Amino acid sequence: MLRLIRASLLALALPLPVLSLPALAAPCGNTSSGFEAWKSAFAAEAQRAGVGQRGLQALAGVRYSNGTIAADRRQTGVRYSLPDFMRIRGVDAIVRIGRQKKAANPQFYASLERIYGVPSGILLAIHGMESGFGSTFGKYHVLSSNATVAYDCRRSDFFSGHLIAALKLVDRGWLDPGAIGAAHGEIGHTQFLAGNVLEYGRDGDGDGRVNLYGLSDAMASTANFLRQKGWRPGQPYAEGTRNFRVLNDWNAATVYQQAIAIAAARIDG
Repeated sequence: MLRLIRASLLALALPLPVLSLPALAAPCGNTSSGFEAWKSAFAAEAQRAGVGQRGLQALAGVRYSNGTIAADRRQTGVRYSLPDFMRIRGVDAIVRIGRQKKAANPQFYASLERIYGVPSGILLAIHGMESGFGSTFGKYHVLSSNATVAYDCRRSDFFSGHLIAALKLVDRGWLDPGAIGAAHGEIGHTQFLAGNVLEYGRDGDGDGRVNLYGLSDAMASTANFLRQKGWRPGQPYAEGTRNFRVLNDWNAATVYQQAIAIAAARIDG
């Protein structure tokens, strides 16, 4: 019921880039034929960018993801009205489940709002929208997916930096080399790209690492992302407000922002 609609709505799962790295010299391509040669060249670039042995070993094991390319080519943008979008994405169910989760762990969500100033409804609405509250992280090998779009000439400028970041996450022990995620390498409960994990990730459970497959870290990281993008604690977030505009930094689709604000108000209401 809450699974992501990957054909026409896949772009919604992609937070805006936060990692800016110089264009890499590894030659891009539009078919799988040059992928292995690109991977060797990229490994040298990754090493110069500070990726260590564990990350380089993980890179050596990635494979060209035909599923990722197929999903990327199918993207057509968002063409739904707000009511249709909310129906397709199951907003009523997100609200119902979000209320249940808030009621089951009120101190956890209250602590996040106290630290970061982001209401529980916003965090729960994003959690429900992105992964069905952790019920579906995706079906793609994260590093292979990220490497495939970093190699692809259409997407290399955007994704090369995120691949470097993903390999650094492997170095730190924050990302398992075999981790599964969404089609473009999105990670965990709220579908962060790797560069966003490095920039905004927070250790919510105090174990010394940032693991977006753990709920505490994912929620703390999401709250921190919004706060760092300009979220104002205690201020409204309905359409037209400053906080609503911050949602654009999470996802650029207007209907997504509207659905999050509406669902959040209902969860917190």
